[in-house]
Amino acid sequence: MKRTDAPGTPATVALTAAGIAFSAHVYEHDPRATNFGTEAAEKLGLDPEQVFKTLVADVGGTLVVAVVPVTGMLDLKALAAAAGGGKAAMADPKLAERRSGYIVGGISPIGQKTPLTTVIDETAILFDTVFVSGGRRGFDIELAPDDLASITGATFAAIAK
Repeated sequence: MKRTDAPGTPATVALTAAGIAFSAHVYEHDPRATNFGTEAAEKLGLDPEQVFKTLVADVGGTLVVAVVPVTGMLDLKALAAAAGGGKAAMADPKLAERRSGYIVGGISPIGQKTPLTTVIDETAILFDTVFVSGGRRGFDIELAPDDLASITGATFAAIAK
């Protein structure tokens, strides 16, 4: 089930305030689902390579957001290099929730409580639009990759494997 009404989340508020065009896609989240990005692609009938997950990693003691396709995995070494740090590891989920202001499975790269350095996998530029979490489970935002980079201050790099 796909709807286009946009729930009010910090992500939609930030996009609206910045005047960035986006489309909201709401679907019925299955509470048993643990692979949130794949669930979004399936429920919305999307090419999974166009749907991106938001991961938070610790790069040399600094939290960094990685936006990668749901079809791949994050290359921690590549993320560390792209973020200018030494070693990277996945961040503690509770810390990621506190710093982003979102819950795991609904962490959006947009409108985070504490803006974090963000790196988007370069495959995003292959698409006119990409889908990222809108700030809650069951809600994705569709927008142009350049707009995603603009609103998050992100850079593009090869960080997926």
